[in-house]
Amino acid sequence: MVQASNFSEFDSDGISIRYLDVGEGDPILLIHGFASNIDANWVATSWVTTLTEAGRRVIALDNRGHGQSEKLYEPERYGAPAMAEDAVRLMDHLGIERADVMGYSMGARIAAFLTFAHPDRVRSLVFGGLGSTMVRGMIGAGPLAHALEAPSIDDVTNATARSFRRFAESTKSDLKALAACMRGPREKVQPEALGEISVPTLVVVGSEDVIGGSPAELAALIPNSQYLELKGRDHMKAVGDQEFKRAVLDFLRERR
Repeated sequence: MVQASNFSEFDSDGISIRYLDVGEGDPILLIHGFASNIDANWVATSWVTTLTEAGRRVIALDNRGHGQSEKLYEPERYGAPAMAEDAVRLMDHLGIERADVMGYSMGARIAAFLTFAHPDRVRSLVFGGLGSTMVRGMIGAGPLAHALEAPSIDDVTNATARSFRRFAESTKSDLKALAACMRGPREKVQPEALGEISVPTLVVVGSEDVIGGSPAELAALIPNSQYLELKGRDHMKAVGDQEFKRAVLDFLRERR
């Protein structure tokens, strides 16, 4: 069971970041999705319990602007590369030289940029909830930011933007901070960069996930990768899927 004592905070280049450190064994770093947090993405879905019971040390952080980490309202202070550096600084803070890294949705993008910048810190990768959209992009940042800034969810007509607003409200997120995050730098993931990833990689996306895109198409760009499509799961329901968990545990056991 996750205790309050398992959570702490550290300074990431002047930004207060909340993190979780629980369990023993090989470390795995978890990076959550947009508008989510450690609790919603990893604790409530039983990921932390699953991984610690399998003999893993679980490290997770609330991304800047999310959860209980510091809220920033300047768009330029966000972006996947900057958020990836928070994760690397957390590893430094905890004295972790190398870890398996799993990200979900936006967290998968962050994990990708972490790997591009610090390949020696990553033992293996799991990209959850993000397939071909990692390269192709999705709905523009403008509609999502507007949805977060709207006076009420009733003012949001775009279905995808409305779903993000609803989720952000359910996690009690700071909507202004999330809007700034959405308006921040939108660095593209280049296929050539994915082709240079050398560590074992697993891509997992639900078959009904209209946000994440095709896991097979993303895996085709990454050497030494495999993919899993979760039948009947959409972007939200795939997160805590039992088949997803079994696949990750098998992957971690088999990776070198």
